[in-house]
Amino acid sequence: MLTLTSTFLKILALLHVAQVVNADPTHVGPRSSVNGRWGLVQEGTSGVSAMQLAVVTDTKAIVFDKVEHNPLTVDGHPAWAAEIDLPSRTVRPLNPISNTFCATGSFLSNGTMVHTAGNPFFEVDIGVTDGISGTQSVRLFTPCDDASCDLIEDPNVRRLTSRRWYTTSARLEDGSVFIYGGSTANGFITNATINNPTYEFFPPKNINGYNGVQIPSQFLLDTLIANQFPNVLVLPDGNLFIAANQQAMIFNWKTNTETRLPNIPNGVRISYPFSAGLTMLPLTPENNFTPEILTCGGADLDDSLATGAYSSQSPTSNQCARLVLTRQGIAAGWKVEHMPQNRTMVELILLPDGRVLMVNGMSTGVGGYGTGVFDMINESNADHPVFTPLIYDPNAAPGRRFTVAPISSKIPRMYHSTATLIPDGSILLAGSNPNSDVIFNVTYPTEYRMEFLSPPYMFRPRPTFTGLPATLDYGATATVNVNLPRGTRSVTAVLMDLGFATHGVHMDQRLVHLRSTLSRDGKTLRITGPANPRIYSPGPGFLFIVTKDGVPSEGKRFLIGTGAQPPVDQGAIENLLRATENLNSVAPLKH
Repeated sequence: MLTLTSTFLKILALLHVAQVVNADPTHVGPRSSVNGRWGLVQEGTSGVSAMQLAVVTDTKAIVFDKVEHNPLTVDGHPAWAAEIDLPSRTVRPLNPISNTFCATGSFLSNGTMVHTAGNPFFEVDIGVTDGISGTQSVRLFTPCDDASCDLIEDPNVRRLTSRRWYTTSARLEDGSVFIYGGSTANGFITNATINNPTYEFFPPKNINGYNGVQIPSQFLLDTLIANQFPNVLVLPDGNLFIAANQQAMIFNWKTNTETRLPNIPNGVRISYPFSAGLTMLPLTPENNFTPEILTCGGADLDDSLATGAYSSQSPTSNQCARLVLTRQGIAAGWKVEHMPQNRTMVELILLPDGRVLMVNGMSTGVGGYGTGVFDMINESNADHPVFTPLIYDPNAAPGRRFTVAPISSKIPRMYHSTATLIPDGSILLAGSNPNSDVIFNVTYPTEYRMEFLSPPYMFRPRPTFTGLPATLDYGATATVNVNLPRGTRSVTAVLMDLGFATHGVHMDQRLVHLRSTLSRDGKTLRITGPANPRIYSPGPGFLFIVTKDGVPSEGKRFLIGTGAQPPVDQGAIENLLRATENLNSVAPLKH
């Protein structure tokens, strides 16, 4: 593995940007956005507490929980995963055979979800004796519309190379999944004894001298101890932006090369248990697809304190910081601004109009539950939930970017809550359970109620479109039929990956403007696929048509690329199975 001195790393950081882009970092989106009334309704229940959440079709989402006494049942026992039918607000239980507690998920180029890692045991006895440990699990889920699909897992034929818990994943330019970090065993905060400072791929690769098995990562040693659920984003040159604790880097996964970036400003830590939100701002032709990172929240607490030194009242941060990944941007460093309130575990959700919605989280305390931090609220390590959403406009002038939404929830969304944009343009808020099992008669109970937050654009006349093909290859064109609100003269074609959300981290979330041409009569729109798979990795996306004043259509799912599965190296798979013990098979869930 290549290890670089700090001076050399700084030089490489400047050289690297020539591989990214040289462009004006201004992020041009729809030229205005809609103001006005918001909507928030509580409709339906999730059946399992929604710790992990992803939209899988135009009408379906999937949620995962840890194993506990949920009211939804499957195969004679409590369920810990479910599919939500978004239009009807009803749920269908799913049946994973391993513990999905604190796992991760990404989609392959053919549209199949790869859900990996988890917890080694049941925390509670639900009567299941034949389950397996989730720490090495690879679960596959191919979305369907007819209730026929379920999770598929078999550790004898597919598994991770080592135990992972609180790991992160990202879909790469070849349509495979990069799986990074995590812990090998349970713990409130990572330490050297349980840190897993490695990465791997699914399907496995023979790369960088490692045939199908895990590859060491120096960054995951340097970011101890608070580096669980690191943030990983695919950059438009194919490299990865990775941030954990107070550090950040650009990572070339093809050569195993780490290029360090300036640290997060002012000592703020941004990964669990001091979790911040993080996203890449929209990539557009106008900004030459220049990557710019935004992170908000977290805490500047010492990560080496004894557990009992943290408190549910520990202060969090209101810092937001932006870094443009060009030569000039890296040299200038992070640009700091401040949210109207302090927050941890805040969700940063890209909206089709190019703005960023901030929801959920707490204003004091740290992540986790029941760990013995000082002054716990029942089992919760945090207190003072934040009920009011914020809107962040990256194109506004500094000092004018934050807007407090004129609407608030009454449901605390604490640890193990989540949120996502859904295809109709609203935002699903779900989950919250800072407890070891299902419990209701406490300050912050297990939460099943789903809420749907509607931004003002939901109440305006909206575009519609038909004729989207099932796949759109790179550089290829397609023509869709559009029906535009009266007076609309121009629109933007917005391609979005809605991501996989857990613990405030949104794997693969992305917004890319496609080149498009509106016909003179305003009835058809010709769209062009991304120029290459580095700008948008092959796999599922949602197309939104957005008017000049920021009103989006509903999104429709399709596949970017050809829809083929990623490359499969049978030799790497066989070597992984030979080289790794099937740890799942010897670790029964019940204890």
